[in-house]
Amino acid sequence: MNPSIAMMFLLYLVFMLLIGFYFYKRTNSLSDYILGGRGLNYWVAALSAQASDMSGWLLLGLPGAAYLVGMESIWIAVGLAVGTYLNWKFIARRLRIYTEEAGNSLTLSDYFVNRFADHNNLLRIVTSFFILIFFLIYTASGLVAGGRLFHTVFHFNYELAVSIGALTVISYTFLGGFMAVSWTDFFQGSLMFCAIVLVPSMGIVALGGLGMAQTEILAVHPELLNPFTGLDGNILPWMTVVSSLAWGLGYFGQPHILARFMAIRRFEDIGKSRMVAMIWVVISLISAVVVGLVGRALITPSLEGTSVENVFMVLVESMFNPWVAGVLLAAILAAIMSTADSQLLVTASTLSQDLYRPFIKPQASQRELVWVGRLTVIAVALMAYLIALNPNNKVLDLVSYAWAGFGSAFGPAILFSLFYRRMTRKGAIAGIFTGGVVALVWQQLSGGLFDLYEIVPGFILASLAIVVVSIWDKPPTEALTSVYDRVDEK
Repeated sequence: MNPSIAMMFLLYLVFMLLIGFYFYKRTNSLSDYILGGRGLNYWVAALSAQASDMSGWLLLGLPGAAYLVGMESIWIAVGLAVGTYLNWKFIARRLRIYTEEAGNSLTLSDYFVNRFADHNNLLRIVTSFFILIFFLIYTASGLVAGGRLFHTVFHFNYELAVSIGALTVISYTFLGGFMAVSWTDFFQGSLMFCAIVLVPSMGIVALGGLGMAQTEILAVHPELLNPFTGLDGNILPWMTVVSSLAWGLGYFGQPHILARFMAIRRFEDIGKSRMVAMIWVVISLISAVVVGLVGRALITPSLEGTSVENVFMVLVESMFNPWVAGVLLAAILAAIMSTADSQLLVTASTLSQDLYRPFIKPQASQRELVWVGRLTVIAVALMAYLIALNPNNKVLDLVSYAWAGFGSAFGPAILFSLFYRRMTRKGAIAGIFTGGVVALVWQQLSGGLFDLYEIVPGFILASLAIVVVSIWDKPPTEALTSVYDRVDEK
């Protein structure tokens, strides 16, 4: 264990915990805890949304994929960049307005219930079920990434490494709630950006410049820099390209990202947030792919046969002095924590606001609900921790499964609820249930058409279910359409 790297990690963790303590004293209601009283400025909203979006896979999973297959992985980056833009452009402003107009909704389940007047809470139950299922998988991916980090850098036993990461994330999420999570994400997003730009830049310098870097990468394999072919020299199958681009569809249904849209202080600021977010995400995604390519040329012997998701860490330890390496490796921890904390918080809000209050104790005080949320953070983290203890888990695999689940279950429901006036409660239930089940089942099958990324059939079938059932159902009431029209006018 290098003491300089250990010191930088320790300072970073202490800083995160101090933010948690700061907001602990300023959290007085459930709205404060799970949505920050809708008080995010546009900078924090933008960077926390993107930091919680990208997670450890930006510094581990995507560079690992680029290391293995080269520029083929750029299609995932393109899909994500386009999805990010469309989400900020078409969803953010309208969702911010609608959630406030529809009963000041604090959670995604709240929004669906108020949007469609779900008096028997069936829609709330279906929504909460899929949030809990897919966030368990998503949070586990973050803990796996944390385990990889501490195991690789400090040579801790994998189980101990996962335990350290889980304990850290639980601590400040438990204490400070949404504002602590958002402000830590702001700082973590800034650190991630600096690290993901600096590492490939220094790698290119180490290879002798851009031209020499290109030559060295091609010398490893002539197809690494061709985005249209696989390493076997054949044109990429349409299914591979479509599956990669389809990652962009997932954005419309990610609760931890949508929560940032709901919490921004003024919907007029969303245009500025979008600009900040797009600069961050485009540069970060391109840099992550370059990390993998540069790593393929610099790292000897090859990482193939071991965990290619360690390529960023290996480059950092080989190119930088221990103090700088400590800061850059802390960026991986930042990426992991910035997503895991957001996922834990959304799950906590689901259990406290969407299940505990309506079904167990409707008259619960705000203080009680905050503590239910805090205890839920611990319970969910422990369940995710048990999943993460399997060292054979891959970060990218877990993320892709959860991403597809949310994108299929909630993406079409969000889009149609915001832009389809005729959509009904039964249509929403049918869409969420169809998308969620297709994502769960499709991933378990393999071969032929089933090799298509599950978000594609899930998104399409969920959309069809919403339209068909809504047309078959009786039209929404005037009270519901009047809220829709009021949002339309803003």
